Amino acid sequence: MNTIRVSRIIQILRTLQSVQRYKADDLAKFLKTSRRTIFRDLKILQKSGIPCHFDRENCCYTLDPQFCLSASELSEQEALGLLLLVYKAQENVHFPLKDSAVKAAIKIETNLPGRTKRYCNAALRHISIKPSNQERFDSLNLIFPKLLTAILRKQIVTVNYYLPCEHKYIVTDLSPYHLMYNDQTWYVLGMSSYHKGISSFRLKHIKELKILDKCFVEDKNFNVSDYLGRAWSMMPEGRLYNVKLRFLPEVAFSVAETQWHSTQTVTFEEDGSAIVEFRVDGLNEIIWWILGYGDQVQVLTPRVLRQRILEIAKNTVQKNEKSLVP
Repeated sequence: MNTIRVSRIIQILRTLQSVQRYKADDLAKFLKTSRRTIFRDLKILQKSGIPCHFDRENCCYTLDPQFCLSASELSEQEALGLLLLVYKAQENVHFPLKDSAVKAAIKIETNLPGRTKRYCNAALRHISIKPSNQERFDSLNLIFPKLLTAILRKQIVTVNYYLPCEHKYIVTDLSPYHLMYNDQTWYVLGMSSYHKGISSFRLKHIKELKILDKCFVEDKNFNVSDYLGRAWSMMPEGRLYNVKLRFLPEVAFSVAETQWHSTQTVTFEEDGSAIVEFRVDGLNEIIWWILGYGDQVQVLTPRVLRQRILEIAKNTVQKNEKSLVP
């Protein structure tokens, strides 16, 4: 089951636990999907032991808000999946509240049936995950909870923030909307008085944060997916580009087998090279990804992207040549 479906099923579960009643059409509209998909996801919930009932009188789906499943009702693989995420995979994601997550996992593990517990313990001894490179961020557990509190209470925060591109600190009032983990770091998205619009901020670059005794009106139209649009990562620039790249045979397959962007298309050439195309919002973020492939990639279009890559490459050569001079 992919992460998009899991996220949608969790949203359905949360929605059904509210006091409001929803018809299939309402759920489909709310989650921006089809009725057929909603029915399929509801069946998955029911198969998981969650009693989502269809109220024929009101033509809607209901779920007791007080309903909960105990740890003893988890299957062996469900329990293993949860413990694997907490005990083994946590080093691959720099997520906050790790200690709380481990405590929760211990409580769940304690309440598992003996057979399930033995299965999980045996399996975990034979599974390891090599940690990926992670950004060091010692104050995550201080900043993250404050921002989350401000989001839930709809309170404005004042942020002292370092702008790497301008090499300076700024102070801005921020109405925080959403927290997102992307590319091995955490961001907060919200309305910024400094940028006079919605912007994203890396939590690592927040020097100081203060919750104000002022509330903001939630933007009901804000949607994370809509905001990010076709940005390469986190920074939409307001202009779409058709990017066409040729990757040489040495790296073509490894590039092609990864879905780097939602608009990605790949065409293999007879010599083993791959033509990879994207339609992205802005060029600043994709430039550094392209440079990571060195002389194994050629920029075919747009011309402005090719020129910027050439300028960076020339500057790199010049600076390294100077360092060689005795």
